Amino acid sequence: MYDLILKNCNIVNEGSIFESDIAIKNSRIELISKEIDSESKKVIDIGGKNVIPGLIDDQVHFREPGLTHKGEIATESKAGLAGGVTSYFEMPNVNPTTTTNENLTKKFELASTRSLSNYSFHLGGSNTNIEEIKNVDINQAAALKVFMGASTGEMLVDSIDALDDIFNYSPLIVVTHCEDPQRVTDNEKLFFEKYGNDLSAEHHHLIRDVESCYLSSSLAVDLAKKYDSDLHVFHLTTEKEMELFTAGKIDGKKITAEVCVHHMYFNESRYADLGNQIKCNPSIKYESDRLALINALLTDKIDIIATDHAPHTWEEKNQSYSKAPAGLPLVQHGMQILMDFYHQDILSLETIVQKTSHNVANRFQVKERGYIREGYYADLAVLDIDKPYTVSNDNILYKCGWSPFNGHTFQSSIFMTIVNGNIAFTDGQVVEDLPFGMQIEFDR
Repeated sequence: MYDLILKNCNIVNEGSIFESDIAIKNSRIELISKEIDSESKKVIDIGGKNVIPGLIDDQVHFREPGLTHKGEIATESKAGLAGGVTSYFEMPNVNPTTTTNENLTKKFELASTRSLSNYSFHLGGSNTNIEEIKNVDINQAAALKVFMGASTGEMLVDSIDALDDIFNYSPLIVVTHCEDPQRVTDNEKLFFEKYGNDLSAEHHHLIRDVESCYLSSSLAVDLAKKYDSDLHVFHLTTEKEMELFTAGKIDGKKITAEVCVHHMYFNESRYADLGNQIKCNPSIKYESDRLALINALLTDKIDIIATDHAPHTWEEKNQSYSKAPAGLPLVQHGMQILMDFYHQDILSLETIVQKTSHNVANRFQVKERGYIREGYYADLAVLDIDKPYTVSNDNILYKCGWSPFNGHTFQSSIFMTIVNGNIAFTDGQVVEDLPFGMQIEFDR
């Protein structure tokens, strides 16, 4: 007897779309077949809706430990379920920072009793923790996150000697935030001298400009080539940076690239109405950059789509531009953003699945997730492509309680999310009393 049978699925997987049933047992996909009429504890007729692998978001900030007034593992993983996100990799810039293996292990312990979806964590690099990096368990940490800009204190890696050591010795994929800190500091000084108290979010993309990104990302690529390192560059934002990356399938690449949904969606014109709500690092830039990112995604220069979900309180965001923190909450609405691109004939369903699930699993060597395959964990999202979804205060699940999309109607909805064979989100609600998610395993 199966635990769950999904009937009349329109499966989007590995570059094709086909009709099939799916049978689930003991957290895994047991059978994919045209007609499954066996006994099951539960049978759901999907009615021809599209079933895709659950999203693996490799770049989120859930703010725990130490910053839980903004978000928590429990609240933000719950919001992710409403967006079809079944697995995530979380960032090290919490308090205390995840720059030691001891703190990394403590985060896994936290998540084991708080996360509603599957989880892993990035170890953080610093100017002084090369021994921690050398001794990391490569089957525990997702990757090594290096802030080459847009951070402070020990999380900013601005020593070239430290970067040399990291790229030379890291046993993990190095994942980077690339903005040149000196260029940004110089620009901040210039713009403050010019505008003073009139400085606003509309200047953000001019301060954190194209050149600040290119200087840093080209340095990262040069270091990776010098040391034959595995490099994955997070949240690229500029047309100029695209010359640093090679088109082609992700398998076999040692230098890969990523774009985030908000950099695909917004351009500099939206600072006028959204202001600090879309203040993020690296910044949202020009329309020409936005279009170049989408083109690079379609030509496989960019390999992965993520959210960089980064919640802050409404009060924090409503401070003056200089004081307002950078980042916006996105993990609940990333798939709806991508589905709007589908409706505009910009992205196919197959491409969305490739960039949000398959390629993440391939790049980070995720074990038995990211695909709809017999024997793999049953992590699935079911899309209601033609059912509009309006974001409102009533359905925002982020702990911070706001979204730059509040009042916006997306053209598609998430019908259901399944994590490890358990229905986790359905009928617009996260299911109560869910079992906790699993620690993600890697084939390394």
